[in-house]
Amino acid sequence: MSHYEASFEIDSKTDSYAAQRLLEQVYDTIREESRSVREGTDDADKLLQEFQTLRDAAKRRTPGRLTITYEQHDGEFKD
Repeated sequence: MSHYEASFEIDSKTDSYAAQRLLEQVYDTIREESRSVREGTDDADKLLQEFQTLRDAAKRRTPGRLTITYEQHDGEFKD
């Protein structure tokens, strides 16, 4: 399994706005994905709630750090 991580320090209003926009776009993308592919499933609802929490937290406009982790698993998708 490969592991990738990037951190973004939020130490200005501009950084805070960028993080907020990023999380809003991620939330919107996951919401649309859930509607078209996974609508009504428990895992889709849970995933959407988790990203909604992140999006709402970014609205507070405070200093912090946004860390994105991507773990790439060996193998292929199951169809």
